[in-house]
Amino acid sequence: MPRLPHRFRRKIRAAIAGFLAMFLFWFFVIALLPYRRELRRPVPAATPACDPQFARDMAGLYGSPILDGNSIETLINGDAIFEAMLTEIGQAQTSITFETYIYWSGQIADRFCDALIARAQAGVPVKVLVDWAGGLPMDDDLIDRMHEGGINLRMFRPMRPRTLSRLNNRTHRKVLVVDGKTGFIGGVGIADVWLGRARNPDEWRDTHYRVTGPVVALMQNAFAHNWVEASGEVLRGTDFYPPLHPTGSTSIQMVKSNTGSRNEIHLMFMTAIAAAQRSIRISTPYFVPDKIAVNQLLEARARGVTVDLLIAGKNTDSYLVRRVSRLSWRTLIDAGVTIHEYSPTFLHAKLVVIDECWASVGSANFDERSFRLNDEANLNVYDDAFVAEQIRIFETDCAAARQVTHSDLDRMGWLHHAQNAALGLLKPHL
Repeated sequence: MPRLPHRFRRKIRAAIAGFLAMFLFWFFVIALLPYRRELRRPVPAATPACDPQFARDMAGLYGSPILDGNSIETLINGDAIFEAMLTEIGQAQTSITFETYIYWSGQIADRFCDALIARAQAGVPVKVLVDWAGGLPMDDDLIDRMHEGGINLRMFRPMRPRTLSRLNNRTHRKVLVVDGKTGFIGGVGIADVWLGRARNPDEWRDTHYRVTGPVVALMQNAFAHNWVEASGEVLRGTDFYPPLHPTGSTSIQMVKSNTGSRNEIHLMFMTAIAAAQRSIRISTPYFVPDKIAVNQLLEARARGVTVDLLIAGKNTDSYLVRRVSRLSWRTLIDAGVTIHEYSPTFLHAKLVVIDECWASVGSANFDERSFRLNDEANLNVYDDAFVAEQIRIFETDCAAARQVTHSDLDRMGWLHHAQNAALGLLKPHL
């Protein structure tokens, strides 16, 4: 075959280079670009959180009813959390649905795999949805065991041409529902770093919750919403949505965010902070707020609200997040916000408490990724006794933390601050 003239080869190379340049531009600017914020400024202060109107506002704003008749149990740290989840899985009769961001190979991964396979081989439908990015450390043999054992395992948004535009949009939800009647939600993933009781840096500190009652149907909805995208299957029937009867007296609202739609978690947190009259307590491993969230906290302080932030300290799984988190510290501390860095181990617990009457628990961190990129799921609990329990846990954790002072910030040189500012360009993606 005759060789093409040089001028044609040069044009072909230029065309290929142009195509690749356009593709890279599309991928890095479009695919990785966070969704816009609905809010342009902080939410103005309005109805106090302890006023019944606040609950009606939250139900109306976020299209999720506040359901009565639920029971919610707090589970602290991996040993208690995993045992409760595995016990419930072992008793499953009609269905198991499980969505998680992290599933890493290891001791606890094998235990969950064995328990899920046992129920699948007993004829129980077992559906597991693992985020593709969060599940990258899963060994192939573990995945093969699940498939061969009868588990319907799917990866959420794997790297394929049709998913490239949403490659940066992950599911960060952690929802387990057994028989459509018992749900688990919180911060724990399936990995050995959560084993133990947070006694040393090798045992992460986290909180999870066991839930029964009518709100479990909405927890199932959070799973079903992403399951249909990953598998094409629509979950129906009493195996997944049985009649649910009251099991307690706690009122709970389910709020979930879905990438590509409104930033529900961001809006919900800002609305709650605007309703604070006395105190705001936030526990989060990743504190990377946007300007609106920072200003929302500053406006709360201007109203005389006490603000306490409990964040991960030197024991963390993300050095970059720890650096970028410091960008807002001086502004917040100058305004009277107290920042506590947890010392014993990596703090992974997620909690927002407003005054003494409202708490939000689940998968969402107080950071831009949770606000704008991830699929998240949280339960808003309207129950004074539950809130009081969460405050006690929060204060216990604060007692094991060190308070960040102006002196800590002054010890950071100008180069350190400049590096933090440069890293801040990555805030939405951390």
